[in-house]
Amino acid sequence: MQSRGRARPLLNTVTLIIINLTFKTSGSSYSNDSVLFRIASEETSPNRSTMRRRQTTDSSHSSTDLSEGGEKLALKQEVGLISGVSLIAGTMIGSGIFMSPEWVLHHMGSPASSLLMWAACGLLATFGALSYAELGTVIKESGGEYIYILRIFGSFPAFIFAYTSIILVRPAALAAVCLSFAEYAVAPFYPGCSSPQVVIKCTAAACILVLTIINCLNVRLAMSVMNIFTAAKLLALLVIVVGGLVLLAKGQTQSFQNAFQGTNAAIGTIGVAFYQGLWSYDGWNNLNYVTEELKNPEVTLPRAVMIAIPLVTCLYLLVNVSYFAAMTPSELLTSGAVAVTWGNKVLAGWAWLISLSVALSTFGSSNGTFFSGGRVCYIAAREGHMPDILSMAHVRCLTPSPALLFTSAMSFIMIISGNFTSIVTYFSFITWFFYGMTISGLLYLKIKKPDLPRAYKVPIIIPIIVLMAAVYLVLAPIIDQPQIEILYVVLFVLSGIVLYFPLVRFKWHPRFLQRVTLHLQLFLEVAPTSRDVD
Repeated sequence: MQSRGRARPLLNTVTLIIINLTFKTSGSSYSNDSVLFRIASEETSPNRSTMRRRQTTDSSHSSTDLSEGGEKLALKQEVGLISGVSLIAGTMIGSGIFMSPEWVLHHMGSPASSLLMWAACGLLATFGALSYAELGTVIKESGGEYIYILRIFGSFPAFIFAYTSIILVRPAALAAVCLSFAEYAVAPFYPGCSSPQVVIKCTAAACILVLTIINCLNVRLAMSVMNIFTAAKLLALLVIVVGGLVLLAKGQTQSFQNAFQGTNAAIGTIGVAFYQGLWSYDGWNNLNYVTEELKNPEVTLPRAVMIAIPLVTCLYLLVNVSYFAAMTPSELLTSGAVAVTWGNKVLAGWAWLISLSVALSTFGSSNGTFFSGGRVCYIAAREGHMPDILSMAHVRCLTPSPALLFTSAMSFIMIISGNFTSIVTYFSFITWFFYGMTISGLLYLKIKKPDLPRAYKVPIIIPIIVLMAAVYLVLAPIIDQPQIEILYVVLFVLSGIVLYFPLVRFKWHPRFLQRVTLHLQLFLEVAPTSRDVD
């Protein structure tokens, strides 16, 4: 009897695959109400009537829609206001604020101008996030720029964005953050010398593996990890801020005398400085990638943006003031690791706390990057722009595990190759190109379709400012300092055309891919999902 009980879930899963195969091979398109979901739901609970009663009484945490007797598999709405603030702030506060001040000062040339650059980056991120908040209340779907470009401009530009983001930009960014975590995590074990690259890469790979397990198991677990690490990194930044205020109270203000001396006002240089500063603000749009998983998104999305980004901007400005209070501009430019140098000067024997804080900060940031990056892959696959298997969710954990596994696999490749830091830099202008396209879509909706229901409206001048900044950030480095690498990036983006027309436009899919998908469904215990959009 026990063996028969154990065999029942496997039998149900096999039946799930057989029925899916029947629909696929017959050329029929199964809907979200098909028997496929009912069998998947039965696999997760031996007592269907008990499951039905439980879901009816607790619909807010239910994974299925029981309307008209059909059961739909969908992601849970687990992200509230606190988790939303943590997702934005926790992703933004990574390694950037501990490393980028050196490069912002290098390009701007003076302490005062670098502080103005940090403030301008924070203001631009705030304006961009407020614009995205309105888009999120009009188009209540997950996916961020991808879903907005798809709904406003159509399939082709949306596919180009998904192709660029999923295949290269997101995995490379995740790999870069994980490598930063690994460098700080292993540094205490190699005092007085640089850490071996093999150890750093293995540690970064282990970081991605841990993040994959956490995010595949449970959304609530991933959000709990984000909340904890966000609190830890905010505490670390407060330590730096308080230390700087103490130094200023003692009269260490040399860096602020003739603070604008040496300012560099070249157009291209300012654009590169913007890139360096905005790297530290990366993640301001993260909540738009998980709109369908927000509790009451019309309220949560704008509120989380208005809390998180001004908070991070103020902290960044105060932390930079603290750096200048502890170091002269020349010391800061030659420090290599600004936060560590600050710790050695101010905390003395407790300087190791800064290295620990940077490691915790980068781990938390990589968790947010991984969480949102997996959703872009999942939504693109759900819309037919990526393989079907990536649009499915685990029948019990209710997480987009295939998309998360794919993102982690691409990040592993980036870590092994190790040649992605410059790729992330050169793709910044492509990223801002898509930001500009998204903002122009918002302007189109505001002008051409003002009657669309929206719970939140941003003044039209704000998206106009963001669009102008996006155009500047795309064109300024190209005009002022053209480099051949930018051409390579453009060619990679355009290579998506080769894939779009046969696979998406003409829907040419090799038959063996269908069987591979079905076997992966059985192995991963996943099933197609339905949209959960009001």
